[in-house]
Amino acid sequence: MNNLVISVDAMGGDKSPRVVIEGLAIAAKKNPDIRFLLFGDDAKVTPILNQHPDLKKVCEFRHTPEMVHNEDKPSQVIRNRNTSMYMAIDAVRKGEAQAVVSAGNTGALMAISKMVLKTITKIHRPAIVSIMPHRTGRYVMLDLGANTECSAINLAEFALMGDILARHALGITKPKVALLNIGTEEMKGKEEIRQAAQMIKNSKMNLDFRGYIEPHEIPNGVADVIVADGFTGNIALKATEGTARLVIRMVKDAIKGSFLAKLGLPFMMGVILKIKKTMDPRLYNGAMFVGLNGLSVKSHGGTDALGFSVAVGNAAMLVRQNFVPSIREEIEKIDLDELSQEAIYDVY
Repeated sequence: MNNLVISVDAMGGDKSPRVVIEGLAIAAKKNPDIRFLLFGDDAKVTPILNQHPDLKKVCEFRHTPEMVHNEDKPSQVIRNRNTSMYMAIDAVRKGEAQAVVSAGNTGALMAISKMVLKTITKIHRPAIVSIMPHRTGRYVMLDLGANTECSAINLAEFALMGDILARHALGITKPKVALLNIGTEEMKGKEEIRQAAQMIKNSKMNLDFRGYIEPHEIPNGVADVIVADGFTGNIALKATEGTARLVIRMVKDAIKGSFLAKLGLPFMMGVILKIKKTMDPRLYNGAMFVGLNGLSVKSHGGTDALGFSVAVGNAAMLVRQNFVPSIREEIEKIDLDELSQEAIYDVY
């Protein structure tokens, strides 16, 4: 794609703007077709940007007098058009950029993105989606916190958007889609989950729907797209991240506490490094807000330069593959509202 422009909130994140700019420098080397529209405090951004002359050549910097802080409530910042976050998102609305990336306040980014970019027609609610590793590859999971409660229609829409993302981002021709549930039996789970299952089965979405998946099956590669409400998805994500950190810590402690393990460490180093790389959260950084008329990507606030560069790279990849237009096109083919009443009857 020619003239690919990514809008960036330079002031978002725990160690901004340094980590943001250093991350952009890495992303620029890996993606020579990208130009950046950078928003932030001139006094803080310019001195660091001057340290990266190659990046500066592909950056347009715009001073913003204010920024969104981590403790700010979405209701406090949603109307303030002078923050670096708001102006970075608004650049996508204006067509000056094809995507926005920020490591700032998640709630504020979601609220402003939804207000400024608007939800795609026929999509009832946008969702937060991320790419994560399982035993044999990677999978996408949504929603991860945008909607604590969801209707059957919401879940069915998430399944469709997740399917499109898996095809574009993971290169899977026919992704396996599953609803996260407390059991795999047909009558298990909350009513809206059972209704969503019926809607997906009865719709024209043409998904490879595998029914329900239990949390313990997520790492085994049973599904490529895992669908949940935001409350459940967020808990599952954090539990998975915590378990991964626990495993890594237990391996380190076991090696430190065993003389024989230390002797065998040189022979295991290749395997250990491979596992560490596979589980490195920086390589999966960048949660996407899907269902909006524009691409908004949330980088983890505590990530380093490498992690931020991955978020930027993911945004660029989805822009190149026309991810947002693809969702619009797929949604236009389906009227989920017509299926909702039928699904309710089918559950009972």
